[in-house]
Amino acid sequence: MPSPDTPIFAHPAAHLIPVSAHLSQLMEIPPSRMFLIKKSLAEFQKNHPGEQVYDASQGDGGASLGGVPPEILQLAAEKQIKQGTAYDMPYGTAAFRRSVLENYWQVDASLGLAPENVVAAAGGRDGLAKAYTAMLSLGHGRQGDLLLVSRVPWVSYNWGPYALGANVLHAPGSPDDGWGYTEAGIQASVAFARRHGREIAGIIITSPDNPTGRTLSARQQIELARCALRAGIAYVLFDWIYHYITDEAPININEILGAVTPDERARVIILDGITKSLGGSSIRNAHLIASRPVADFIVAHASHTVIPSFFSMAVAQTAYETGFERAAEAINGPTSASRKILREFLSANGFRHIIGQGYYAFIHLRDVLTHAGWADTEPLSEYFGRQHGLAVVPGVYCSDEGAAWIRFSYALPPESTTAALHRLEEGLAALKSQPAAG
Repeated sequence: MPSPDTPIFAHPAAHLIPVSAHLSQLMEIPPSRMFLIKKSLAEFQKNHPGEQVYDASQGDGGASLGGVPPEILQLAAEKQIKQGTAYDMPYGTAAFRRSVLENYWQVDASLGLAPENVVAAAGGRDGLAKAYTAMLSLGHGRQGDLLLVSRVPWVSYNWGPYALGANVLHAPGSPDDGWGYTEAGIQASVAFARRHGREIAGIIITSPDNPTGRTLSARQQIELARCALRAGIAYVLFDWIYHYITDEAPININEILGAVTPDERARVIILDGITKSLGGSSIRNAHLIASRPVADFIVAHASHTVIPSFFSMAVAQTAYETGFERAAEAINGPTSASRKILREFLSANGFRHIIGQGYYAFIHLRDVLTHAGWADTEPLSEYFGRQHGLAVVPGVYCSDEGAAWIRFSYALPPESTTAALHRLEEGLAALKSQPAAG
C-alpha cells in the first residue's frame, strides 16, 4: 500500500484520462440567444405603453397556453407528499418506468422492453446530454467523434454535444424538403467523417422538427435509421419531444421499433417527455428508452451527476395514468387551431415556408432582407420586436443555411396567432415602403 503521506490517483493509472490541450482550443460556447429575444419587446412596450405584444419566438406552451392542467399538478403534489423528500434512484422510480411503457407508449411485449430500459431525465436537455455521453463512450469510445444533425438544427444541437466532447456535423440537405436527411446524405456524411479521421457516434432524427416544423412519417424514420446503422453510425437517437403536438396520430413506438431487427434496436435511443406536449417546461421531466447496456451506462453516470426529481416524475406519471391525450389537449387544441390559421395565411400570401406538425413554421424572407440591406434575419428579428411588438427567432441562430428564414411559433391561442400575423404583415409592409438599401 502507498504511504498515506503520498498522493495517489483515485483511478488506476491504466485508466487515467490522457492529457490533452483540446479544452483550451475549443470555441467559446455562447449562451443561447433564445432567452434574449424577448428583450426587444421591452423597448416596444416602453414606447407603446399599454399596447399588446406577441411572442411567436417561444417554445414554451406553459407560458403561452397554460401548461400542465392544475388537477394533474394537484394529484402529483399528493403523490409527492405521500412519497416524502428522500432521494430517489438515478433512473427515477419503478412506478414511473412502468407507466412510461404501459400507460404512455403501450409497448408491445414482443419488443422485449422492460422497465429497466427506461431512464428518467431532468428534462429534454438532460436526457440529450446523457444520450450524447453514452453514444460517444459506447459507440467508438472516443471523444472528438461526430454527432450528425440536420443542415438547420435546433441551436442547442450545435452546442450541447460540443460541450461534452462530440464535434457536430451538419448533414447535406435542401430547403426544398426542409433540410431533411436523405440516405445519400447520410452515406456522404459517414464518408466525410472518415476522410477526417473520425466516426459518427450518433445521428439525431427529430420529428416534428425544431426549428422548421418538418415532419417525417414512420416509414421515413425507419428507412433513415436503418440507413444510418448500415453505414456505420453507432447510434440513432429519435428526439420525439414534439410528436404529440399534431393533427395526426402521435408516433407509434411499436411500429418503428418493430420494423428494425433486435441488433438494430440495441443501437436505438428514444427521447420524449412532457416539456412540449404538456407545457411542462419548468417541471423538467423527460425519459430515455434504450438497450440495457446503454440504460445501465446512463444510470451509473447519473448516480454521480443529475438525479431527476420525484415531483417531475409524479406529474408525468399522473398524466400518463389519467389519459395523456386528454391532458395534452390544453396544448394541442389551441395549437391545432393556430396551425390552420398559419397555413392559410402563408399560402394565401405566397410565402415560401415549411410547416408540418409540432408548433413551429419556418418562413423565408430573403426579398425583405435584400430590400433592407441585411445579411440575415437577426436584425429583422430586432426590428419586429422593437418596432412592431412581435418576437420571432432568426433562422441564422441555427445555422448559416437558415440565414434568410425566421422561426414562427404558433404555440398560442388562435386569436393571438391571428394578431401576431397582422403584426408580421404590418412590419413587412412598413419595411418594404422604405427606400431600398444601397
